[in-house]
Amino acid sequence: MAPARAGWDDQRVHHTVLVVDDHAEFRASAGALLEAGGFSVVGEASGGLDAIAEVRRLRPDVVLLDVQLPDLDGIEFAGRLASLSDPPAVVLISSRDAAAYGPRLAAARALGFIFKRDLSGAGLANVLG
Repeated sequence: MAPARAGWDDQRVHHTVLVVDDHAEFRASAGALLEAGGFSVVGEASGGLDAIAEVRRLRPDVVLLDVQLPDLDGIEFAGRLASLSDPPAVVLISSRDAAAYGPRLAAARALGFIFKRDLSGAGLANVLG
């Protein structure tokens, strides 16, 4: 996958995250897991349209982005985010295995992919490098 933010620096002091998923329960559990793993979850959004406003308002370092959103395709939305003047790093998530998305996932403008059941602070840090 092409990086959404060139030169992600894992030594940065701020690791702020916006969680974008249409299931409130997942957003809550993802937030708790990431906070326990040393990330600061600064916000959440239930869909791509809400996420656009939240990215502009909060300017997170990372957007944890569900591939399947009700209003926007997560893979396409990652490309929109990558075109911002100072884009966040994007990590895609899904309850489906990465293989289900085939070449679309490989071409996505995101740093990586995490299977939802494997989400953790350490897992996100590993993807971010």
